[in-house]
Amino acid sequence: MSPHQEQQSAYKYEYGSFRSAFFGGAVSACGIPVLALSASYLGFGSLIRDSDLSVWLAVFSTFITWALPGQIAMIELYGTGASLLVITATVSLVNVRFLPMVVTVMPIIRDPGVPSWRYYLSAHLLSINSWAYLIQRGPLMPREERFPYYLGFALTIWFAGMLSAALGYFLAGAVPRPVSLGLVFLNPIFFMLLVLAGISKPSIAIATVLGAVLGPLFHLVSPDWGLIATGLVAGSAGFVCGRMMNKRAMKLKGQGHG
Repeated sequence: MSPHQEQQSAYKYEYGSFRSAFFGGAVSACGIPVLALSASYLGFGSLIRDSDLSVWLAVFSTFITWALPGQIAMIELYGTGASLLVITATVSLVNVRFLPMVVTVMPIIRDPGVPSWRYYLSAHLLSINSWAYLIQRGPLMPREERFPYYLGFALTIWFAGMLSAALGYFLAGAVPRPVSLGLVFLNPIFFMLLVLAGISKPSIAIATVLGAVLGPLFHLVSPDWGLIATGLVAGSAGFVCGRMMNKRAMKLKGQGHG
């Protein structure tokens, strides 16, 4: 076996072609990712119906925005009579979290053989689910198969989101309102569990656990700033503890060699 073949056989996820990798991503999405996301968008469709808005707004906002927290903020602000400027600014701030996601995932899926404009267009398809899967699985597959895998995965859950938003609109009233609106939170819960399952660094584990503990406490102190304070404190603590643990491990390693 040649060195190249040995390297290829070491990959955990290998499909053999662009088309196979694309459908491999679609198959990976057709499971818990689609179910969790679809449940959330069923709740969003119900929210659209309760707000006396059109089903086409549910579908179009999913098509053009593709960020459930931002879409919910848009509907809530619209219901309060906020101006278009305020709605646009708020949705933009809510969705700015996608910037670090794009920055971290694009180097993983980037292939020199793929034109850059395709990455600019495909960045719109990125979601918390596709980001989490690419961070975990991307490095375990050949570079030339990462981009088609991402496209298959992202397009599948994107279309599932639009379909579920429309379905939730027409099913509004079939289940109690608290249940239908509560479905919105299933996808964030799934994302949190997915991240926890893939934690390999102590700093991330510390930040996650500390954030879960401090979040409710900070919210009681300040509902408006509690989330930001939680992220700042828990993230900083995780970073500092991680650095200290790495330095200690390097020191012990150096003493062992000595």
